[in-house]
Amino acid sequence: MRHFPIFMNLDNRRVIVSGARACAVAKLRLLLKTQADILVFGANPSNQVLQWAQAGKLSYFDRPVNAADMNDAALVYGANEDAAEDKRATYLGRAAGALINIVDNLEDSQFITPAIVDRSPVTVAIGTEGAAPVLARKIKQQMEEGLPEQLGLLARIGQAFRPAADNIPMGRKRREFWSQFYFKRGPLAWAKGGKAAVAQELDTLLNETLASDPEQGHVWLVGAGPGDPELLTLKARNLLHEADVVIYDHLVAKPILELARREAIVIETGKKGFGTPWKQSTINALLVKHAERGHHVVRLKSGNSIDSSETAALQNAQIAFSVVPGIAISNLIQAPPKPIEVELV
Repeated sequence: MRHFPIFMNLDNRRVIVSGARACAVAKLRLLLKTQADILVFGANPSNQVLQWAQAGKLSYFDRPVNAADMNDAALVYGANEDAAEDKRATYLGRAAGALINIVDNLEDSQFITPAIVDRSPVTVAIGTEGAAPVLARKIKQQMEEGLPEQLGLLARIGQAFRPAADNIPMGRKRREFWSQFYFKRGPLAWAKGGKAAVAQELDTLLNETLASDPEQGHVWLVGAGPGDPELLTLKARNLLHEADVVIYDHLVAKPILELARREAIVIETGKKGFGTPWKQSTINALLVKHAERGHHVVRLKSGNSIDSSETAALQNAQIAFSVVPGIAISNLIQAPPKPIEVELV
């Protein structure tokens, strides 16, 4: 990953766009979604730039940008459709401490502008390191089709409700509350009665959650197979996405571990050719400890074998557990070759 994705707060920050024609307009369409103070410099402006300036959405200056304009700038775009002027403008921006982007010049840019799916305050940024813009646009199209328009409104309602939801203990119980709201009960309430119904459903869901019993721990024993994440069953993937704790042996492939939730506790165990090996009794105790804390634990082992001592330890501690096929048999079996037909004469 060459470009690390971040979201920058541009509220009341100065953004300079050097260039005022079609190349600049493409960037301005995205920048105008923010609350930035946008300054555009350049001769022969497009009608769109003039319209935005007349509407007070940005400030336009019919001249080249200079060093004084760069004071306190957060971002500077070189969009002149002129390599020499882009270089001059972004040099001034870099000297002033701003981050710079030169349109269609990945090597000399400090940041890139991704494709964006806007369901504010939900924003999805899609980048391909500049390698495949067409691919980014296709992904954007697919995500826009899959994310309903009311998603942003649900997010804003949920954001206002957060102080009340803070009464739910941190961890799985609170995550389950928000999952129920955003993916099930919120959309259903919206379809039935709009914003008022959503607000009422939130109150009902909160009372139900606060009155529910504490979350019980559970351990899922999952065989990770030969290491290809594409071979994992859907259930195994979903468990990794939702797990509080992932305990794995060192032979489990990194691409599979990447499926784990970022906030999950991820612990490597197992025997190695160097260092102090883990004792099986220690691994067993670790499984029991986290489950007793109410955690949902995924125990990942390479291949498809499950350790009988682990299941025995969980049974002795009266911990609920499930054995989950990590790899579907059909994923490992290739279709048999077609028989060769021989014509007898």
